[in-house]
Amino acid sequence: MGPLIPLELIASGWDFIIALIIGIAFGFILEASGFSSSRNMAGVFYGYNFVVLRVFLTAVIVAMIGLEYFDYMGWIDINMIYILPTFVTPMIVGAIIMGSGFIIGGFCPGTSFTAIAIGKIDAIVFTLGLFLGIFIFSEIFPYIQDFYNSDNLGNVTISEVLGISNKLITFIFVIIAIAAFYFTWLIEKKVRKNITPYKF
Repeated sequence: MGPLIPLELIASGWDFIIALIIGIAFGFILEASGFSSSRNMAGVFYGYNFVVLRVFLTAVIVAMIGLEYFDYMGWIDINMIYILPTFVTPMIVGAIIMGSGFIIGGFCPGTSFTAIAIGKIDAIVFTLGLFLGIFIFSEIFPYIQDFYNSDNLGNVTISEVLGISNKLITFIFVIIAIAAFYFTWLIEKKVRKNITPYKF
């Protein structure tokens, strides 16, 4: 039964090694999925490429169904999985800032490092900006600490907030994903049809 490290089925000293292996595999999958291209990443905001949305929705659905199945089979104790605390207003503001950077730069923090690994210059510039933003945030943090920790709902899940089961939430997300796949395909089909090819 998992989680393996909290239940001491794997020694705690292995957590960084496992994280490194998973990180390398994750970076490889990002690159193989085309996430090292800022055009692919930003395409979701312009309607001509929704590969980002599809890959991440697929990952979410596989993880949700997998966790429910493992919990049903008794292979994992889902109640022992760590859940990040929810800070409503700070997270909304953070999402707006990150989303704006995503549109402007064409990367998120993870995909920028994937692009750096294959030598993308735009990713290097983006990541320098990322580190500058981290530095500025750390300098002003004492002044915004109260806001940063405001609206704390604790370690809650969507099912707890809505008062419904995890299985129903998983089913709803599957339906949302299927609908998103279909409608984004329609949008891509229409937008790409209207795109005028470059003339050299």
